[in-house]
Amino acid sequence: MKSILIIDDEIQICESIKMILDYAGYDSTYTTDAKEGLKKLANNQYSALLLDIQMPEITGFDVLKKVKVSNNDLSVIIISAHGSVENAIKATKLGAFDFIEKPIDRDKLLISVRNAVEQSNLLIENKEIKKSLEGEGEILGESKAIKSILEMIDKVAPLDTRVLITGENGTGKELVARAIHQKSLRKDKPFVEVNCAAIPNELIESELFGHEKGSFTGAVQKRIGKFELANKGTLFLDEIGDMSHQTQAKVLRAIEDGKIERVGGGKKIEVDVRIIAATNKNLKEEIEKENFREDLFHRLNVIPINIPPLRERLEDIPILIEHFADDITKKHKKGTVNFNADAIQFLKSLNWSGNVRELRNIVERIIIIVDKREIDKKDIEFLFAPGQASMDDIIDGSNSFQEFKEKAERAFILKQLNINNWNISKTAEMLEIQRSHLYNKMKKYEIEKGE
Repeated sequence: MKSILIIDDEIQICESIKMILDYAGYDSTYTTDAKEGLKKLANNQYSALLLDIQMPEITGFDVLKKVKVSNNDLSVIIISAHGSVENAIKATKLGAFDFIEKPIDRDKLLISVRNAVEQSNLLIENKEIKKSLEGEGEILGESKAIKSILEMIDKVAPLDTRVLITGENGTGKELVARAIHQKSLRKDKPFVEVNCAAIPNELIESELFGHEKGSFTGAVQKRIGKFELANKGTLFLDEIGDMSHQTQAKVLRAIEDGKIERVGGGKKIEVDVRIIAATNKNLKEEIEKENFREDLFHRLNVIPINIPPLRERLEDIPILIEHFADDITKKHKKGTVNFNADAIQFLKSLNWSGNVRELRNIVERIIIIVDKREIDKKDIEFLFAPGQASMDDIIDGSNSFQEFKEKAERAFILKQLNINNWNISKTAEMLEIQRSHLYNKMKKYEIEKGE
């Protein structure tokens, strides 16, 4: 349950807020003593803090300053009867998440608390991501391409310039985006990701910009969009090439104006976000096809970073295998597993159409299935049906249905032979054909041991 702390010297206000929050499903507690409140903050973990300004001995602003030093992840909502512009500006500069005037409006309170809790969760998650950069999230490799990318990350991270990351699926575009954020001046603020390809077109605008209550069917309450959640931090627009034209126009306007407008709303909201975008598409080709706006492309493509596919940086594979093996054995509580030179050389010979993501999955599969401390080439060949093409390769490389059938039959026979360690009798039995028939097929398709 999400825990909320209320600090206000008026007990009636505390009890009123507590009743509202408890009814909404929160676990709230309060104190009328600011010093006691600081002790509670030191000894307990809260999802949000509601804080009055005018209190005896210690003001809300002083408490806010202390909170931001000791626990910057905690979202603080200032509540005050002195709702002046000056107080609101001061609270914002000191790091307050929101400013609510008394008497408190129930709906505004619940919306603010919900968003504050979500903001705190994002900040905590980003700290975990930062830690993971020392483990699974680390960008590894000794290829010239990886070294160049790491140098570029160090160069552009401290700046607020926009970055466009390109590369095939599985190459690590999100990893590069997170590394830029973690080395930026915004590292203690949210890193908010939006997968533009995973969200239906009719919902993407609401996801990015938020919506007002009643703005469309199903909008039963106000929603804060990713632009607002990423305020002062980084917004990662993944698969930007799949975004609709209408949404592209709104994103372009947000970049140019530094303001967004919720769906169904008429108020402009200022946002300060650094945008990092990524795509597996060739956006110049998409522009020619009129699928992507050229003006948006130029706005996003200030610093281009291209991540080459794994098959073009084979020297990185041994390092990645060693790292993944170490991480996976720890995950499954297994002993150390080593891949010998023959096994690594064999893995380097594969196509890796799924890039680094596929390599990690394969290493995990090998460790689980083979279950040996020393992995040799012969231990893993049968898992890949070495020498045979993928089904997509077979389809693309066939000029007739007959040619496709023959290529597919050859691939299937070769796979079964490898599974059975080239035991002809056992393979023939599995294929439900005579040994002589299998020999004829092997001769016809020029299948030889060692493929």
